[in-house]
Amino acid sequence: MSRFIADKKFYKNVMKISVPIMVQNGISNFVSLLDNIMIGRVGTEQMSGVSIVNQLIFVFYLCIFGAVSGAGILGAQYYGQKNYDGVKKVLRSKLIISFTALIIAILVFVNLGSVLISLYLHDGSATGNLEATLNYGLEYLGMMLFGLPFCTIEFSYSSTLRECGETSTPMKASIAAVFINLVLNYLLIFGKFGFPVMGVVGAAIATNIARFTQAAIIVIYSHTHTVRFPFMKGMFRDFRIGRNIFGKSLRLSMPLIFNETFWAAGMAALTSCYSTRGLSVIAALNIQSVIYNMANIMFIAMGDAIAIIVGQLLGRNEIEEGKDTANKIIAMSIFFALIGGIFMILISGIFPGIYKTSDEVKSIARTIIIISGCTMPIGAILHALYFAIRSGGKTLITVLFDSVYLWVIAFPVAYIISRYTDMPIAPFYLTIQLIDLIKVGVGLAIYRSGIWARNITQ
Repeated sequence: MSRFIADKKFYKNVMKISVPIMVQNGISNFVSLLDNIMIGRVGTEQMSGVSIVNQLIFVFYLCIFGAVSGAGILGAQYYGQKNYDGVKKVLRSKLIISFTALIIAILVFVNLGSVLISLYLHDGSATGNLEATLNYGLEYLGMMLFGLPFCTIEFSYSSTLRECGETSTPMKASIAAVFINLVLNYLLIFGKFGFPVMGVVGAAIATNIARFTQAAIIVIYSHTHTVRFPFMKGMFRDFRIGRNIFGKSLRLSMPLIFNETFWAAGMAALTSCYSTRGLSVIAALNIQSVIYNMANIMFIAMGDAIAIIVGQLLGRNEIEEGKDTANKIIAMSIFFALIGGIFMILISGIFPGIYKTSDEVKSIARTIIIISGCTMPIGAILHALYFAIRSGGKTLITVLFDSVYLWVIAFPVAYIISRYTDMPIAPFYLTIQLIDLIKVGVGLAIYRSGIWARNITQ
């Protein structure tokens, strides 16, 4: 048990890094919950249209996350060595790689937005109008595109600050942004205090303004605190990177860009399979995702803690200590997931009733929330293993472990069930969740081999 249980000093150090991330994610998800409820109070079509577009934009978010995280593996190890010039060049690499991904994403959304949204629209329930859902989705998507550049900048800077152990500033920026988003949503969705009633377009405008605010706070703070962040000195005086660092950053980022993009696309494809059971399932999954994101903030933060703490230890060649630290944080992830799962089960009978939607949607949502709560520890183990294996630069393995598994195992099973059986949504959803037990076995085998624990800066 000593492999998984630590002393108070260890937990204090882990929580020092993870608590600001928990607070940031918690406030962000709570405001997203309120936003979601606001849209849900307008109507099922509006809620479903926004939910579908958010699934698509989630693919972009994870693509950028992969870009900055891949290079960030190198950045965390450079910072552990106090090689600030290396950190600076890694941040430059992040900006180049992530803005390239941004341009590609905008071209895809502009030219294929209608086609992508239509993939989720199927008859099969008594709830919702498909044409209206498509129109609301297109309105929301068109406005959301204006905020993606701010998101790209914020991701690049925030990830660099976290790699240096600075988690409070991104937290504060997020808190400011989510409250701006909340207030503007109330004003613009419902047309309060003289503002026009803008519905889903108002929700998108509010999100864009919040994104801009968040990015501005982080960028200004970073460039005005060069004593704390020496690598910010002369950040844009020139943009030289060097083949070695840019090549390493790109080699680490590309597998993660591929992985995160195809994993998110795989999750979107799974949702498309679920949607064959009707628009009511899309609405129910939207309700479930909001409460799931509230319940998982603790174990999600543990993944960041592994990436930061273990990455810095490996950069200092403290390999065995890095392995030991990962063991203990993984145990913390499972513990927090059990708490989150119990919370979901307890609230499953109450939360769907907040929404202005049909009894059919509420019933499906209750069932899916219970299933998600029961299977949350599986997600926690997979999340922690992913970040542990990735911290040593084994990004190709994470691709095979994550997105390739999803497309080769989970999606084909979901496709077959959705197209060739009449299985109701509850056992359908449970089956796909339990398939991840195979992935847990594979991940534990890779993790226990220890091949992931290495210093990649040498």
